[in-house]
Amino acid sequence: MAEKFQVVVIGAGPGGYVAAIRSAQLGFKTAIIEMEKLGGICLNWGCIPTKALLQSAHLLEEMKHANEFGIISDLPKPDFDKVISRSRKVADQMAKGVDFLMKKNKVGVIYGKASFKTKNLISVIDSSGKETEVESDRFIVATGARSKPFPKLDFDSNLVLSSREAMVEKTIPKKLGIIGAGAIGVEFADFYSSMGSEVEIIEYLDHLLPNEDEEISKVLETSFKKRGIKLHLSKGVTGFEKKSNSIVLEISEKVSGEKEKIEYDKIIVGIGLIPNTENLKLEEVGVNLNKGFINIDSKFRTNTETIYAIGDCTGAPLLAHVASMEGIKAAEAIAIELGKNSHIHYEAINYDLIPGCTYCHPEVASVGMSEKKAIEQGYEIKIGRFPFTASGRAQAVGQTTGMVKIVAGKEHGEILGAHIIGASATELISEFMVGASTELTVHNLATIIHAHPTLSEGVMEAAADVLGEAINI
Repeated sequence: MAEKFQVVVIGAGPGGYVAAIRSAQLGFKTAIIEMEKLGGICLNWGCIPTKALLQSAHLLEEMKHANEFGIISDLPKPDFDKVISRSRKVADQMAKGVDFLMKKNKVGVIYGKASFKTKNLISVIDSSGKETEVESDRFIVATGARSKPFPKLDFDSNLVLSSREAMVEKTIPKKLGIIGAGAIGVEFADFYSSMGSEVEIIEYLDHLLPNEDEEISKVLETSFKKRGIKLHLSKGVTGFEKKSNSIVLEISEKVSGEKEKIEYDKIIVGIGLIPNTENLKLEEVGVNLNKGFINIDSKFRTNTETIYAIGDCTGAPLLAHVASMEGIKAAEAIAIELGKNSHIHYEAINYDLIPGCTYCHPEVASVGMSEKKAIEQGYEIKIGRFPFTASGRAQAVGQTTGMVKIVAGKEHGEILGAHIIGASATELISEFMVGASTELTVHNLATIIHAHPTLSEGVMEAAADVLGEAINI
């Protein structure tokens, strides 16, 4: 006999486990299905362990410059096994935390692979092959996505690595090629370069982090070049040859077509993600898909009334923090639909105000429109900048690379976009999130007293620069 719940969440990543907790908080009898470990890719193989790896890399880079701070130190070097081990321990600890939260909120946890039998019934097959049927009034699909392989070049855990495989390597590759200069490619380039690899990035578009403001990307490119990371921009991979212990890539210049062949010990492919939906049998219960991604409306409902979906399996933006908020909103939408909690005031997510963060060194963070996009959309704009070379705090900590850049409306000073590259950029961006979401203007930001000396003064100074009133530049 099938177990019966009111809400069942399929997938225990940052969207799924949050959706389950919120559903339980709203009074639903809730269960969550997970085929591997609680926390999903983000906690176990993505966001959290990669940041642990990068922290080791950043610490190593700082130690290399200890003498500049008056600290006498022999040239440091990584213990790569311990670097990887620490990353895995951090991930495991976070997964245990999610397990605690499931128990605290009385969410039933069922391990196995789920597939739909009917719109109210799923089958869950565990690792031993045992089947459990689970019935529910509503389902929330949160199965996420996985690394997209390069055409005709499958991941092999040896020469061609996905992001998941790249974070548990046993040795440091002498020469490493990275295909794709998005957040994944850039973060692994940062990490392996610090560990001692000779790193080269191949990107078909003309700058690193193609979704970021071009001026910010140029600062990152200069920083990476100074560190010895070679950039192949406006170039594509048009061929390859696997050898016993290396791989040769044929790289072609996009405009001229000029080709060169480069041999690497290993390559990491970071060209995007594909959804984990192919084994759910969603189409058999009437759910519409688009290239594997689940079609949803503004309240995360699919065209099958009992099935909702959130996070990466529904398409861009493919970000953990977006999935988490969508999980909360989906649970609340179900509660409203079923008349469970009439007091809920449902507010839709503003997808124009989603922070994007890349945790390389220097960090990159942004929200809203780039300068180019604002102009393309017809806005009359003013730009404000504050370089961290002019920041007392940045000078004191030795982190002067980068800037704060604001794209503002010319007439009213509304925040159309904010872009930061530099130390703690991923923390500082939240100030712009709060400002833009509450309709603060650059005048407001410029006249709010910021503590001195802090990196956050860069926000105030960049806002003042929009107005032509910056003091320290």
